[in-house]
Amino acid sequence: MSFIRQADPSTSCAETTYIHKSVPPGSVFPAQRFVSGTDLLHHGPQPYNADGYKQSGFNGTASHAFQNFYSTDSYAESHFNEATYSPAISNISQQNSQSLSDNQTSDLEVEFDEDEMRLKLQELEHALLDDGDEIFSDFSGSIIDEWNDSIKKNNEWTNTMKDIMSPNSPKESSPESSLCCLDSNNGEARHPKQLLFDCAEAISECSIDEAQSIITELRQKVAIQGDPSQRIAAYLVEGLAAAIQSSGKGIYRALRCKEAPTLYQLSAMQILFEICPCFRLGFMAANYAILEACKGEEVVHIIDFDINQGSQYITLIQFLRNHSNMPRLLRITGVDDPESVHRAVGGLKVVGQRLEKLAEDCEVPFEFRAVAANTEDVTPGMLDCRPGEALIVNFAFLLHHLPDESVSIVNQRDQLLRMVKGLQPKLVTLVEQDANTNTTPFLARFREVYDYYSALFDSLDATLPRESPDRMNVERQCLAREIVNILACEGPDRVERYEVAGKWRARMTMAGFVPSPFSSSVIDGIRSLLKSYCDKYRFEKVHDGLHFGWGDKTLVFSSAWQ
Repeated sequence: MSFIRQADPSTSCAETTYIHKSVPPGSVFPAQRFVSGTDLLHHGPQPYNADGYKQSGFNGTASHAFQNFYSTDSYAESHFNEATYSPAISNISQQNSQSLSDNQTSDLEVEFDEDEMRLKLQELEHALLDDGDEIFSDFSGSIIDEWNDSIKKNNEWTNTMKDIMSPNSPKESSPESSLCCLDSNNGEARHPKQLLFDCAEAISECSIDEAQSIITELRQKVAIQGDPSQRIAAYLVEGLAAAIQSSGKGIYRALRCKEAPTLYQLSAMQILFEICPCFRLGFMAANYAILEACKGEEVVHIIDFDINQGSQYITLIQFLRNHSNMPRLLRITGVDDPESVHRAVGGLKVVGQRLEKLAEDCEVPFEFRAVAANTEDVTPGMLDCRPGEALIVNFAFLLHHLPDESVSIVNQRDQLLRMVKGLQPKLVTLVEQDANTNTTPFLARFREVYDYYSALFDSLDATLPRESPDRMNVERQCLAREIVNILACEGPDRVERYEVAGKWRARMTMAGFVPSPFSSSVIDGIRSLLKSYCDKYRFEKVHDGLHFGWGDKTLVFSSAWQ
């Protein structure tokens, strides 16, 4: 399907702006998922409601940080203080281009052994985990790494941000901007999509002057308040600009989409999970697999390595209140980095207190334990697993953040899976984005980002109006943050390393797990609930996993393992 189009409000799925309708009769899915009203402080944020989330709630560091992304002075001060701006070197010159070429030559000699090792690791990965990815030449991968290394060493390149972050960058302007541009060579109009791919190709070939020229042209043609094709183009432009300036790491750290603005509001990431059915149904499928694993168990212990605001377990505890086979004790161990544990808003201890209060009100015997540690530092002894309990491990949108064999010989991704297998869990649930942004070379990665996020941006038209402040903040703080990291970061700095479902199946199998198929009642329930949404949302069962998507593009998949 084509994503470069004007959305017609008269025919768009945006007419159905609800999140979901009443639950179909006889469905096993409850209609209410969160508590509300005066119990909000005790139980957690309310389910998403557009009227309840005003823009002021998102005017913290993250939102301003991305606005600074378009502001020349503030952005240069915060992310490029290692170089002082000088108008004399603000423009890319032929001398700079020659300097880049010289740096590439010397770096290639120094970095050869590391590149050779990386290529060998990628060849091994393709042999073991082949999922039909395209095989590209060695040149594509190695030259981008060398080019990125060289521009990091050249401070004069940094100063060009003054030109790139010009006042004409995509601000919240009118979406009526022209969508086509003339090709200077033959006079033919070039669509923004073509310009984006031309720019990405220029970057992959180290044609920096050409890439910057295209970026300048694109910034006049896209708007973050336009239709979905304009919105995705606006953020992709900035991702490509950050790739040129090697500024992705600073931008990614500045945008904190997982932090809630107040005790009474959801973080931007949690709002994304609420307004996009693909994410929400992915969580729901995991919850129902967990519920089935609870049957007949006296004590159930759930370990979550990325619990966020605990919204998934608010739903689970409410389910257990009406569950005939409720366990005698539900234990949840939440793992998060040490800094987050004591955070006043959304910290791990606050999450635990909310869940404890909700469990008390629902008369569900409950125990919460916080583990203040980075995921890669967790050991079995820190998790307090006890004999006789049914152990369940939940991986929801976490594993893709861990580096694998293509980044480091340590391979934290598979190492964690093997450690969990050693705990002998009754069930492991896995929810992830279905995309390939891990080992693909830059140009193929750009194509994957375009296809995936175009579908995601397009799907948001079905749930929120384009002028919604909440939608704008989700796009800025979450989606744009991911786009910049995928396009403008390399090595350990690139942490948004999604993999396709087939590759995750291979990883789980090699770690010793076997699939645990979803029951027919769960599948029927999800299929019934999906009817409450725009008919462009789709759902299918593939290899014992459940895939959720928009149009012909799968966005999220959920699977269960033993």
